Amino acid sequence: MDEISVLGIECFGHHGVFDHERRDGQTFVVDLSLGLDTRPAARSDDLHDTVDYGSLVDRVTAVVTGEPVDLIETLADRVAGVCLLDSRVEWARVTVHKPSAPISARFSDVTLTITRQRTDTPAAGPGEGPR
Repeated sequence: MDEISVLGIECFGHHGVFDHERRDGQTFVVDLSLGLDTRPAARSDDLHDTVDYGSLVDRVTAVVTGEPVDLIETLADRVAGVCLLDSRVEWARVTVHKPSAPISARFSDVTLTITRQRTDTPAAGPGEGPR
């Protein structure tokens, strides 16, 4: 299994359990790693034979900038669901960074990393992935 990664996707979203997070929003950073067989694309040298990561980033950005959720766990699961919409993707590892999390201590980042496989059923929102 090969791996394609896109790291550091910055998006502005309104996720969080506190009113000020929902109202004011904050920057989230998403890292994606996808497991798939890239040999067909290597043989054909054709974008149609692999994951178009530019389009995928657009769909991921739409999830992060879209409907607010309370938890980054829910957000990460929705992003994984979008990644698994492409039948060539066998697994997706998603890290959501929340560097401006409302924590009173000094810190550099809060992250959550999940891995979902094709056989999993992410809790995606409407039209955002398999159920």
